[in-house]
Amino acid sequence: MRLKWWHGVLVLTFLLVLLSPLASSWPDGLERVAEDYGFAEKAADSPYQFIPDYVVPGVRSDALATILAGMIGTLILFGIGYGLARLLRSKNEA
Repeated sequence: MRLKWWHGVLVLTFLLVLLSPLASSWPDGLERVAEDYGFAEKAADSPYQFIPDYVVPGVRSDALATILAGMIGTLILFGIGYGLARLLRSKNEA
């Protein structure tokens, strides 16, 4: 099997997911502005939450839960993107 560019991207993404628990716990820019200007409490919750707040149910370690949530999200998005690419590729070849 020959390695392609997206193999490297996938490996890099998983490495970054492993480092994600080391990221800053401070709110991101949008959250910070919402807090500073007092409209954070007016935000509506998402109609669905697959992994709310990056916490996997049943995992006691916050760092491990964050890593698992990142890996699950990466695999889901990769699967969707790969599936769409294969579908479009087969459609163009036909």
